[in-house]
Amino acid sequence: MEQRIGSNSQPLKGEPVTGAGFDPAFIPGLTGPATQGEAEDAEPTAPADDPAEAEGSSAPEDSVPEAEAAVPEKEAAEESGPVFEAADRRARIVADRRGVRLGLDAEECEFSWPEIAAVETETARFGKRFTVTVHTPDRRWYPIEIEADSRARFAEWDASMDAVLDAYFESE
Repeated sequence: MEQRIGSNSQPLKGEPVTGAGFDPAFIPGLTGPATQGEAEDAEPTAPADDPAEAEGSSAPEDSVPEAEAAVPEKEAAEESGPVFEAADRRARIVADRRGVRLGLDAEECEFSWPEIAAVETETARFGKRFTVTVHTPDRRWYPIEIEADSRARFAEWDASMDAVLDAYFESE
């Protein structure tokens, strides 16, 4: 009797090859489908960088930087409320009208105010570590520690974080 391991059928030509059965690194929603059947010597087509060039329109080039320059001015006007920002050599915390953003080395996460159930601050009894913990409604918490240059910064950071929470965080 012949013993078979797995399916012996191959996908039809032109049929998309997707799924973990064909690509073990495939994660639905995160990775695109594997492209199989492309000629290796075929030149890839480069997407047009400028939509004006792709459409063949003659839009003036100096109008694009003006539009991009107006965006930071608009964001600066929106950022007129209280802002908490603290950073050390590895970690960074920013809390403003958009929410709370935490960063550690190359990893970052962002929480908008509706996603936050509580924000807790804690200072170390000894040492110079200031801890901010963001709690979410689904009972998860995300702590991050910032090393202060002196213990005197703790009072300043606490007051700044309280001002941001009073302005933007609505507890129910």
